[in-house]
Amino acid sequence: MSNKCFRAVMANKFNSGDSRTRSSVSIFIVAGLCCFFYLLGAWQRSGFGKGDSIALEITKSGENCNILPNLNFETHHGGEAGTIDDSDSKVKVYKPCNPRYTDYTPCQDQRRAMTFPRDNMIYRERHCPPQEQKLHCLIPAPKGYVTPFPWPKSRDYVPYANAPYKSLTVEKAIQNWIQYEGNVFRFPGGGTQFPQGADKYIDQLASVVPIENGIVRTALDTGCGVASWGAYLWKRNVIAMSFAPRDSHEAQVQFALERGVPAVIGVLGTVKMPYPSRAFDMAHCSRCLIPWGANDGMYMKEVDRVLRPGGYWVLSGPPINWKTNYKAWQRPEEELQEEQRKIEEIAKLLCWEKKSEKGEIAIWQKRMDADSCRFAQENSGATFCKAEDPDDVWYKKMGQCITPYNNANRDEAPSVDIKPFPERLYAVPPRITSGSVSGVSVEEYLEDNKKWKKHVNAYKKINKIIDTGRYRNIMDMNAGLGGFAAALQSPKLWVMNVMPTIAEKNTLGVIYERGLVGIYHDWCEAFSTYPRTYDLIHANGVFSLYNNKCDFEDILLEMDRILRPEGAIIFRDEVDVLVKVKKIIGGMRWDSKLIDHEDGPLVPEKMLVAVKQYWVGNSTSVQ
Repeated sequence: MSNKCFRAVMANKFNSGDSRTRSSVSIFIVAGLCCFFYLLGAWQRSGFGKGDSIALEITKSGENCNILPNLNFETHHGGEAGTIDDSDSKVKVYKPCNPRYTDYTPCQDQRRAMTFPRDNMIYRERHCPPQEQKLHCLIPAPKGYVTPFPWPKSRDYVPYANAPYKSLTVEKAIQNWIQYEGNVFRFPGGGTQFPQGADKYIDQLASVVPIENGIVRTALDTGCGVASWGAYLWKRNVIAMSFAPRDSHEAQVQFALERGVPAVIGVLGTVKMPYPSRAFDMAHCSRCLIPWGANDGMYMKEVDRVLRPGGYWVLSGPPINWKTNYKAWQRPEEELQEEQRKIEEIAKLLCWEKKSEKGEIAIWQKRMDADSCRFAQENSGATFCKAEDPDDVWYKKMGQCITPYNNANRDEAPSVDIKPFPERLYAVPPRITSGSVSGVSVEEYLEDNKKWKKHVNAYKKINKIIDTGRYRNIMDMNAGLGGFAAALQSPKLWVMNVMPTIAEKNTLGVIYERGLVGIYHDWCEAFSTYPRTYDLIHANGVFSLYNNKCDFEDILLEMDRILRPEGAIIFRDEVDVLVKVKKIIGGMRWDSKLIDHEDGPLVPEKMLVAVKQYWVGNSTSVQ
């Protein structure tokens, strides 16, 4: 454009004197056109066009994404995104599963579990169905299903229709776990070890553990019951990752998630926990029935792996204070004494310092510097895990060895540099500053934070109720550095940050250092949760990542299983991938719309926003 302007000006320069006035006007017109087209091009490149006009329309209307017009991508992406094969234009319609699958958990199916050995809880571990046994239907909600109560009311009340299981109200009646009142369950906040309420119990812990000042932010609750400990820690700005097996205590993890507390189905068996090393500020067992002294202290060594140096381990219940309680527990004195002796011995071997034992509660603290007791460990014959990645845990067997503090990077300061929460949410994590996460610099981390603040602002324009409390349980299927969860941070919600096991960079440890929680998972398999446990799912680049790894259909059916009726999904991916996804979900009782990237229609990455329709089980089911 500038060359044309130059030629036009040079041509006018040699006109005769009689036409000077006319040439001046011509120069003015040409220069004006140049400026106009330059500004037009800059405006188009800025992206403030079609994408922003959509967001503006939604913001003005206050409606959901269904008001979006159909978008035409062909004019912009014919050469960039490739050709989309639409030869089979017929949409496959997915029918409801039989109502008996209402609470189906594919990888913790009770019937399949009973075919595995019971030794070391193997039968309670993940056992996923082979491809030919996967369901290809939609899991129905139970009749009468309703949207859960908003937090904090959901902490104390769960609609009966959403999890209609009364067994715990009888079995745990005197322990104040749960009560049935009319059409709701009420959770008084009690537990086996704290029948007077979780608040008073946490007050006892806070006399030793610095719970109130942000030093302790992430906690692990092993054998969590209905997760009242985690539920009551929330108001103290501590987020607990709770887990329990799917066993005779029907639906305990389901109750936890209905209450709005982070939880997964899990067990300490033979496989490592799906969490990174040095992740948690505190680990907790309240009468969780885990044999801590068994197998040469293997379970305590696994807790040690995930516990941050300086972190705390809380054990309440048997065998603590066995001298007073052995009769009430109906167990032999000698057995309980030996059990505690083993625990004390292993704790010493792990360099845990006992800080307190009062009543039935004992608290240890992991030392900041393992070198201070390394000599004693070696003299005692302790076995250290070989030089392997301590965060490589997916389906890996536990070992009877101690994980060295800084296996990945000897120069990394393990906990000293971690700030108290909420400062640590945006402080540069030690794993980044030390360079132990390959390919992620401090500058890239800071840029990633800016990018996700921008993305989340765009999401809030598209869906204005994201941060109103309507969505409590949120999942990020491909969490990266945790930027999405950090940008959303609010006492009204929490995010399960999922690190795909095939991700190029393993950054889940970074996410924990930010004071957030998450888990490793392979999306070719079902997630360790009950149906209808998440209100909002974010899928950034998930389908590009898993392209040619497993069927899109299987991933989408799993997303449908774990999403609540009227829950929302935000996909962010390349346009050709999203078109394929949109075609599949067209048969899944979801309403969806494609939306331009917030930087405008010329960006190949798009968003696909979907809302799951409300429906419950009926007679037109299959399988």
